[in-house]
Amino acid sequence: MASEAKGNVGVAAVVLETGDSASLNADRHFPMQSVYKLPIAMAVMEQARRDLLALDEKIAVTKDDMVGPNQHSPLRDANANGGEFTIRELMRLAVSESDGTASDVLMRVAGGPNEIQSYLMQLGIQDIRVVNYEKEIGSNWETQYANWATPDAIVVLLGSMREWRVGENEEKELVLYQFMRDSTPGAKRLKGLLPKGTVVAHKTGTSGTQNGITAATNDIGIINLPDGRHLAIAVFVSDSAADEKIREAVIAKIAKAAWDRWAK
Repeated sequence: MASEAKGNVGVAAVVLETGDSASLNADRHFPMQSVYKLPIAMAVMEQARRDLLALDEKIAVTKDDMVGPNQHSPLRDANANGGEFTIRELMRLAVSESDGTASDVLMRVAGGPNEIQSYLMQLGIQDIRVVNYEKEIGSNWETQYANWATPDAIVVLLGSMREWRVGENEEKELVLYQFMRDSTPGAKRLKGLLPKGTVVAHKTGTSGTQNGITAATNDIGIINLPDGRHLAIAVFVSDSAADEKIREAVIAKIAKAAWDRWAK
């Protein structure tokens, strides 16, 4: 399946309740692109859990906060002069709609890239690097490679997010999970070949194409299995010469193979 991508493919898949797993190149570095919005959102949610931030607190967004015109930002498109938005809405835009402006504002609110990295280190995760704002990534092709993750580290991150779904802060914790379930990009990736109605909470990441090579076509998430278990999966396709249809099909086929193995 991976060979069809004509590039580099990394996969990690783990049944969270049992530890059953499969992997391919899972310790290699892959550019995250918008996958990196998930650890940013998780770091903000952690601050909300500790009552350092409030989800309904309003944050000013100015023209200077807006990502470039070639980057995806429904917030910018609908509010050219900026405005005030709650942290909850910024998180929804960043996670469900992969809004670059919203993500950059969340990172600023959290304290910048160093705070995101500190949060990841607190989780014991060393193989995820969040070092640039989206605006910086969009202005330089090579910068995206500095914001990388291994598939192994991503499934650990996903597992730690699922743990948030229990305990005294359950209502707050479910907010981010719901935004991932509502995510609109990438319908043909992890979800593409799964049975209709399968619950998938996920986050995609996609780069541009330069000289016929696409740096990143990614999807990560938690798939609900029929027996109530949860499959954390990360599929990264990098430096691929294949077209978008093939790249997305590779992700979908790998997710379906994992489903066929464990949805019994």
